[in-house]
Amino acid sequence: MNFPVRHLRRLPILGTIAGALIVTPALAAGPGNDPAALTKIRDAAMTSDYAWQRTEDMTDLIGPRLSGSPGAAAAVTQVAEAMRKLGAKVTLQPVKVPHWVRGIETGELVDYTGRPSGITQRIVLTALGGSGATPVDGLVAPVLVLNSFEELKARSAEVKGKIVLFDVAFDQHMADRGLAGPAYGAGSNYRRNGPRLAAELGAVGALVRSVGGAAYRLPHTGSSGLSDDARIPSAAVTAEDAMLMARLAKRGPVKLKLVLTPKNLPDADSFNVIADLPGTEKPEEIVIVSGHLDSWDLSPGAHDDAAAVASAMAVFDVLKKLDYRPRRTIRFIAWMNEENGMRGASTYLAAEQANAARHFGAIESDNGVGRPFGLRASVTPQSVKLFAPLQAALQPIGAGVFQRQDVLATGDLAGLERAGVPSFAPIVDTANYFDIHHTPADTLDKVDPDSLRRNVALMATTAWYLANMEQPIGRSSVPAP
Repeated sequence: MNFPVRHLRRLPILGTIAGALIVTPALAAGPGNDPAALTKIRDAAMTSDYAWQRTEDMTDLIGPRLSGSPGAAAAVTQVAEAMRKLGAKVTLQPVKVPHWVRGIETGELVDYTGRPSGITQRIVLTALGGSGATPVDGLVAPVLVLNSFEELKARSAEVKGKIVLFDVAFDQHMADRGLAGPAYGAGSNYRRNGPRLAAELGAVGALVRSVGGAAYRLPHTGSSGLSDDARIPSAAVTAEDAMLMARLAKRGPVKLKLVLTPKNLPDADSFNVIADLPGTEKPEEIVIVSGHLDSWDLSPGAHDDAAAVASAMAVFDVLKKLDYRPRRTIRFIAWMNEENGMRGASTYLAAEQANAARHFGAIESDNGVGRPFGLRASVTPQSVKLFAPLQAALQPIGAGVFQRQDVLATGDLAGLERAGVPSFAPIVDTANYFDIHHTPADTLDKVDPDSLRRNVALMATTAWYLANMEQPIGRSSVPAP
């Protein structure tokens, strides 16, 4: 993903933070990576409900937090105040974010072969982020059902004036066998690129089969990938309704009345929330622990990504309770605008590009907080052996797996990774994650308290380990595109 640098004129503040850390007076040294210290951090996390309390605050008291919304603004204030209470040095980094507002959204099958007189059928759908609007009274157009981009190309002459439906099923078989992430990536490709490609061929609207594994007639939202000059109405339909339209299309022509009234408003002011726990020996070197603060507007985003932000916050809580001071600075970041723009990540990267070499490593959790099994890491093959003590410390909670990859491309960390910063991400159970992902069902009750504690233990132990390593782990080496 490319990280645009527009909208950054007001915001070069993080470089000064890194510089200030260099002159911070030396603090009392902590216990380093002694096995007993790692055990204490892990066990303290496993007995704490701090992350649960912060997740509850964010979801129950605020709710949805789409960029530019009052909920997103409230989350910035709430998280910043909580980090200050932990004694962290808090910085609010300004970010200009997209401001998209959902409106009315309805779909109705008004004509199809065999339709009894007076009968129409409701289609359950939800607008995709960045969608354009229909006329207020809606638009009625034939539906063209396609199963691939190849079929779109082959039938390009039929697209003009149609509502294109990309009927591509989420691969639940893959998800059930631990490959939910790749299954989601394959499906989201149609959500991200389908509407744009359909618009280029003259489509008047675009629908995508929801990218998710649930069979409960839930529509899954997400970004459309539409450009400003071609924002056609675009929505995700439930898997059940996609299959219905596909079956009807085999009988003959299908017409849909679509009403979508979203608004693409001017960019809004928001912030990344950044909090530092200064290092005692190498305060200029930084270890990031993070999650993204925003959610989609359909739900409070408990798994995506409130609980992950709370887990990162809990790292500071655990270390404060133990009175442990790291050698390197541990930096908490609650990223803004991961869901529909990555503006928070691009803003941070622009401010810290010159200081990328001072970033020792970065952790982001953004796959829900199912039970963790270990870590993915973009470290060199030679460095893998250096993490054996960390693996040993995490093994008692079943999180000792260490999976090296050349590149993680983990959301908000992708730009830093390309700049050489090794990235780390929890490996978690995602078998059911995409059942609720980007739907109204991503609520607090779906979070398992024990799994949440294990995620905190993984993130706290890993952040501490990175902050206290004696040996360098090298830089990431992302292959050229």
